[in-house]
Amino acid sequence: MKLLIKNARVINPKTNFDKVTDVLIENSIVKKIHENIEEKVDREIDASGYIVSPGFVDVHVHLREPGFEYKEDIETGALSAARGGFTTICAMPNTDPVIDCEEVVRYIKDKAKKAVVNVEVIGSITKGQNGKKLSDIESMKRLGIIAISEDGKTVEDEKLLFRGMELAKKYDIPVLSHCEDKSLAGDGVMNESTRSKTLNLKGISSESEEVIVKRDIEIAKEAGAKIHICHISTKGSVELVRKAKKDNIDVTCEVCPHHFSLADESVEVDNANMKMSPPLRSKEDVEEIKRGLKDGTIDIIATDHAPHHKSEKDCGFEKAANGIVGLETALSLGITNLVKEDVLSINELINKMSLNPSNLINIDRGSIEEGKIADITIFDEKEIYRIDSSKFRSKSKNTPFDKMKVFGKVKYTIVNGEVVYEGDED
Repeated sequence: MKLLIKNARVINPKTNFDKVTDVLIENSIVKKIHENIEEKVDREIDASGYIVSPGFVDVHVHLREPGFEYKEDIETGALSAARGGFTTICAMPNTDPVIDCEEVVRYIKDKAKKAVVNVEVIGSITKGQNGKKLSDIESMKRLGIIAISEDGKTVEDEKLLFRGMELAKKYDIPVLSHCEDKSLAGDGVMNESTRSKTLNLKGISSESEEVIVKRDIEIAKEAGAKIHICHISTKGSVELVRKAKKDNIDVTCEVCPHHFSLADESVEVDNANMKMSPPLRSKEDVEEIKRGLKDGTIDIIATDHAPHHKSEKDCGFEKAANGIVGLETALSLGITNLVKEDVLSINELINKMSLNPSNLINIDRGSIEEGKIADITIFDEKEIYRIDSSKFRSKSKNTPFDKMKVFGKVKYTIVNGEVVYEGDED
């Protein structure tokens, strides 16, 4: 199979390459990057006016399988990813059964063979995510997990977490940390603020996140492990990571598009699609997140794609499940709220969605170079459209961004040299 992409603006942050040129792909590999390639091929894509970038990599996705297939499964999650320009996604372990042993890892890897994008697996830190006993991290690593995480929960036992981090260091994988002190968060449902009082909803303090960010960074430092802070949401958390980096601690962090696109003032009692964990924070927090993206404190943009059935959102704000789907809106929100607002250049946005996440999980992706696997996203940075959740490939439609006008649309997603999504299908 030969595929030729013509007249594209190719952006590759790893090599600082930014040029209008052609890309020839043959048998899943980037064969040549050069102007005016003339060669007989099986298919040619005219990408005039489009950007060609390394395929996006999402290190934080809830695929729900096994156990919650009515919300999402590996097949539909992968289709959703492809529509959003993601060529690799990482499955979080809070499934049923939990991804805590080689049998479940093997199950997901077998199912992922039929997925249209690459699916990597993250193992849980503790057995059953119950915080009592470490999972069999060694056997899971043998089968190829790329990280460990207790996402959805925090490991409360500091000694147990330290031992888990020691094993992560031994097997050269990062620890992805969900930072939430449940004793402080309590039964809160949104950010603790004037808005929560106005709506008469129980608040979640910034401290409930920040105390665990501080704790987990300190434990990682002692264990010598690589720590990655998931879905950072507060000004204080950004400052803690910034200081840790200055102190040469091996720490990275991610932000989700909803946390740089919306503030808690957007929350309405009758719209549970505004409910997530961590919650939407204050305008001040959002501005600090943008500063953190701009100065490099925040390394990665990840979606925390969290599909839920309609019934789990249409039950009142307080009872509704936390989380939103994010794979199909991430690029557009990044361009609209970061690139158009001069927070990031388009090159920097691509870097935080491709190369940096690839480096975190140590996979050979995130770069368009001759001889490399052809995982590529082609998008129109300038196209304006309205998000339409009815067209999502995900089984679930729980998004606060439905009908929002945005910039930037994926046109083609290419995985291992094969076109797995074409925007014209919409």
